[in-house]
Amino acid sequence: METKPTPISYRHLRLKDLNRPEYSHLKLLAYWPVFGLLFFYAERLQPMRDYHVVHCALDDLIPFNELFLIPYLFWFAFLLGMHLYTLRYDAETFRKMMHFIILTYSAALVLFFLFPTCQHLRPAVFPRDNALTRFMAGFYQFDTNTNVCPSLHVVGSLAVVFAAWHSPRFRTRGWRTAFAVAGGLISVSTVFLKQHSLWDVAAALAICAVAYDWCYRREEARGSEAPEPLWSPRKRRAGTQTVK
Repeated sequence: METKPTPISYRHLRLKDLNRPEYSHLKLLAYWPVFGLLFFYAERLQPMRDYHVVHCALDDLIPFNELFLIPYLFWFAFLLGMHLYTLRYDAETFRKMMHFIILTYSAALVLFFLFPTCQHLRPAVFPRDNALTRFMAGFYQFDTNTNVCPSLHVVGSLAVVFAAWHSPRFRTRGWRTAFAVAGGLISVSTVFLKQHSLWDVAAALAICAVAYDWCYRREEARGSEAPEPLWSPRKRRAGTQTVK
C-alpha cells in the first residue's frame, strides 16, 4: 500500500527560521534570482561579441514542426511543478534537485560568458500558417538565438526527471517512465522548433551526466538508498507490494 507524503508546514515560518534544518532548503531558492540577473546580462546587456555558430549536418535533416511547441512550453510547468511539489512534500529531493540545477546552470553560465554561441537554424518562412506557427513567429522575436550551448531546456528537463526518479513518491515504474517520456519530448522539441542544434543537446547531456554523478550517485555511495532501475522488475513479497 502506498504511503501518502506528509506535507511540510510553512505556516509559522519566519526569516530567522531559515537556518533551522527543516527550513534551510529554502535558502537554495536564492540561486534563481542570481542566475536570472546573470543570464539577463549575458543575453541583453553584453556588448557585441564574436559568437561561435553552433551547427551540424544532422540539424539540416530535422524538419521544423510546430507541434513540438506543446512539449516545449510544457517545460515551464514541468520545472515549476517539481519545485512546488518537492517544496511541499519532499525537502530532501528538493535539495538534491537544486544542487543539480546550481551546478549545471552555473556551468552553462560560464560557457555563455567564455564561449558565447549562437545558431542560425530558424526558418525564414514557416511551412504552414496556423496558430502554433504564428506563436513561434512572435516567440522568435522575443527569444534571442544566442547563448544556446548547452540547451537550458534540456538541462532543466533532466533536473526534473532525475528528481522524480529519486523521489519516494515517483519511484514506481509508471511514474519514472512518464517523467522520462516528458523529459525526452521536451529535449527533442528544442531541435524540431529550431531553437537548438543537436550539439546544444549533446553538451547539455554531457554536463548533466557529470552533475548527476556528483549530486546523486556520490550521495548514494555515502549511504543513501539507490532508486530501483527503470528496467528492473519490482521485488514482490508474498501477497503484498510495498512502494516506499
